[in-house]
Amino acid sequence: MGRYVARRLLQMIPVFIGSTLLIFMMMYALPGDPVRALAGEQHVDQAQIDSLKQQLGLDKPILMQYVIYLGNLLQGDFGTQIASQRPIAEVIADAYPVTIQLTFFAFTFTVIAGITLGVLAGLKPESLRDRGLLLLTLLLISVPSFVLGRLSQYFFAFQLGIVEPNVSLQENWTELLLPASVLAALSLAYVARLTRTSVAENLRSDYIRTAVAKGLPRRRIVTVHLMRNSMIPVVTFLGADLGTLMSGAVVTEGIFNVKGIGSLVFEALRRREGATVVGVVTLIVLVYLLCSLLVDLLYAVLDPRIRYA
Repeated sequence: MGRYVARRLLQMIPVFIGSTLLIFMMMYALPGDPVRALAGEQHVDQAQIDSLKQQLGLDKPILMQYVIYLGNLLQGDFGTQIASQRPIAEVIADAYPVTIQLTFFAFTFTVIAGITLGVLAGLKPESLRDRGLLLLTLLLISVPSFVLGRLSQYFFAFQLGIVEPNVSLQENWTELLLPASVLAALSLAYVARLTRTSVAENLRSDYIRTAVAKGLPRRRIVTVHLMRNSMIPVVTFLGADLGTLMSGAVVTEGIFNVKGIGSLVFEALRRREGATVVGVVTLIVLVYLLCSLLVDLLYAVLDPRIRYA
């Protein structure tokens, strides 16, 4: 297991470099000048612009800028935001805790509700509850997130008055429940459908028939034999989905005024703050790589037949 983890960590290095280099070059290849954009309509001396570019290292070739960025990153320096001259690590530290809370609620709701609905439907395929689940998940997949967010805001906040329509600057966990539910809706639909399909397929497997023939209790068959094998594809999806949720949802955070990573990226793109976008994406790439490694390690826990030499 130790050798496998070490090998996976080494494999992550080229993935990390390739993904961050790609987004780095894409951001700095966009038209426009972020330094000149700070002045807006005001006239700024070219010497001042050149001086600020030299100070931020924007006067160097793009590959040299990337090498310098990686060197600073190894020291925990994500760069400096052009507009506010604040360290990007500090800007991310202000926004990321909100996204982590939102992700925690959304992921918990996805796992509990999605797997429960999927198992109930998969144990009785082609039944009324199975067809009802397929209809519900199809509806959640078809409705765009901004429509679902506005509808939830209208009914639960403006009509019923049980929640606040927007998240305040001093947010508490209750204000995040509604946006977390909207954020989790699409993932819940996929998890429920994937769980239902996996359970229904494994229910017809030979090892399940053997367990039934041996007279094992139904609860043991479902929880020990059926669930462990059925959860492998679900865990794979949840691992990738966790990275997606933690990267922040621009639409959901915009609707509910959540000041998280999604809003930070949107504002940075609008101001063409390439350094901020690259810093956030770098953190997101690290989250994705870590989630991928954890998922691979969970395979051996779920299925004893999987072993890592």
